[in-house]
Amino acid sequence: MHLVIVGATAPSHTYPSLALVRELVARGHRVDYVIGGRLEALVAPTGARVVAHPTLLPDTDAGWSGDPGAAMQLFLDEQIAVLPRVLALERPDAVLYDIGGYAGRVAAHRWSVPAIQISPASVAWEGYEEEMAEFYDALRASPTGARYFASARAWLDEHGVALSADAFLGRPAACVAVIPRVLQPHADRVGPQYVFAGPCIDEERIGEPGRWAAPAGETRPLVLLALGTAYTDREDLYRAAIDGLAGQFRLVLATGKVDPARLGPLPDGVQAARTQPQLDVLHHADAFVTHAGMGSAAESLWFGVPTVALPQAVDQFMNAERLEAVGAGVRLADEDVTPEALRRAVRGALARGRRARELRSEVRRAGGAGPAADAVEALAVAEASR
Repeated sequence: MHLVIVGATAPSHTYPSLALVRELVARGHRVDYVIGGRLEALVAPTGARVVAHPTLLPDTDAGWSGDPGAAMQLFLDEQIAVLPRVLALERPDAVLYDIGGYAGRVAAHRWSVPAIQISPASVAWEGYEEEMAEFYDALRASPTGARYFASARAWLDEHGVALSADAFLGRPAACVAVIPRVLQPHADRVGPQYVFAGPCIDEERIGEPGRWAAPAGETRPLVLLALGTAYTDREDLYRAAIDGLAGQFRLVLATGKVDPARLGPLPDGVQAARTQPQLDVLHHADAFVTHAGMGSAAESLWFGVPTVALPQAVDQFMNAERLEAVGAGVRLADEDVTPEALRRAVRGALARGRRARELRSEVRRAGGAGPAADAVEALAVAEASR
């Protein structure tokens, strides 16, 4: 098959499906991947042909508005700008699109080919719209929200898409969710159009020589602290972790926006760098202090590593609740972080290690890049026959 993938230019949207893309290419499918130029190097190793474009999405926290309507408008504006580039491609057999890759669904409509959403996050359940009605009513009543929905409606009308904006943006005809089903809220109320393929861990990212290795002869539990790519300007948290965990634990810190030199001389057993090879470290870790972004939450379950969840924004609070509810972690509120509280939370997470390892077996049986690619192939055939 010839597949076109339309992504959203954000690492948290891109990383979760890279192994799926690699698997599709390995199976002989011809894949064109449309993505903002700054993530071209991330996608290129999958073997897909990268169709790079200028991106309107900010690459720093400061560039994002705290207003939901304004933030959603940025994604929409980017996809409106990207659509002509997508339509200039050769007509494919099917289109895969990220939850923010709206141009993919419009292009599929224009081409009359199947459209399959690849979701790196939880999906809508039966009753979702009713339960979120208060939020969406407030959004529509706001100036930025009203502009967003008007822009979406005008764009859909321009391209002959008769679906309501709500249905177009929130209810895909077919979807492969690259998350563990155990992290899906109200999983028993999720419709059959969603296939849960679980995390697609890119094994190519693990164990590359010279990238990271567990120190030999260490017996102390290993704790990884990493807050993803966005919410990393947390020198206070890194200092609290060093003060609370050094000595009793080995600690690997991914400091992101914080220069590790600002943390001063590090105690024995503490490693700090702006970025860490997360999969390599999780392969050896005993506990994971995380912001509970869906990618990190899913990876923790894939490796059977219990978590201390410190949610910062958006869906992280819901993910943290799910990790705690299934017995794979504990939550710690941001305002409660102290060295002592972190130490207690890590001990609490370690006590849940057995349950995390049980879930590892469940998650690996249910998903991965192979099952995700199987689902894409099957849905493409099924949707084409409708």
